[in-house]
Amino acid sequence: MFVRGIRGATTVGNNEETEILTATTELLNHIIAENGIVPEEIASVFVTVTTDLTATFPARAIRAMDGWELVPLMCSLEVPVMGSLPLCVRLMVMVNTEKKQDEIVHIYLKEAMRLRPDLSKLTKS
Repeated sequence: MFVRGIRGATTVGNNEETEILTATTELLNHIIAENGIVPEEIASVFVTVTTDLTATFPARAIRAMDGWELVPLMCSLEVPVMGSLPLCVRLMVMVNTEKKQDEIVHIYLKEAMRLRPDLSKLTKS
């Protein structure tokens, strides 16, 4: 068994609590579905937001999902690089799995598809 990182990112239109929570839930649900994982397989989830997202902690959305109450979560700010994608939520889901690195499906939704166009072609949005 290996610990693999599953990357994902999405964007919101506005710095609003409901939008951030909805987008985070949508992103995690895509990651779960595309990789066939369950909360018991998750080692941890690292969440970052750009500095323009201050309305809520995205981890609140994950904590509210069924079965995710005990999964370790950590929120942080994304490095504020000039010209970087605004209004962005990123997830790094660390999962215990037998899958090989090239079997992991990374998910990029909405404007975040620009971050990794090489991986975004795999994304169903």
